[in-house]
Amino acid sequence: MILSISGVVLLGIIVFLFFRKDGLKASHAIVVTLFGFYLASTAIAPSIKAGGESLAGLLGGIKF
Repeated sequence: MILSISGVVLLGIIVFLFFRKDGLKASHAIVVTLFGFYLASTAIAPSIKAGGESLAGLLGGIKF
């Protein structure tokens, strides 16, 4: 749950930065958001979630 919330916040910040700095149009952001909602209801959603969790675990295990 915490990973989901932090992931949403991180992606929201990235979209906001793209919107402000790189010229992302509001219509593009809406389309991407709707695509995410529709993608979440498909059969591939568990695989995407597992891949995200695996990537987070990999990045969390890096020691500097």
